[in-house]
Amino acid sequence: MQDVLTLISALKRPTLLVRTARHGVEDYNRCVHLRRLLKTETMPGPGKAIIKLMELEAVTNEQRIAKRADYSVARHIEILVALMCEARILKATKASRIRPVTDEVEAMPAT
Repeated sequence: MQDVLTLISALKRPTLLVRTARHGVEDYNRCVHLRRLLKTETMPGPGKAIIKLMELEAVTNEQRIAKRADYSVARHIEILVALMCEARILKATKASRIRPVTDEVEAMPAT
């Protein structure tokens, strides 16, 4: 299975949708928005959230392409905003786990 961040970067969506979603990133509230989108009380980790959001986005995008009456641009943008923010959270989590080797050497006690 591909890395979830690779899956997100492979998404090809209309520029207008992506630009609009970028404007919503600063107002994203994980507790409020993610719970509403995923319809859950428990908060999944960013990796699991991304997978679920990708599934929702795929269904929503198919509705868009098929020009179905139940397609909602606002919901599509909300899902894209959540995807962008969860990807940022996941990247930050991965980056914080990786420490430079010099830090570990400096932290070692002298013998």
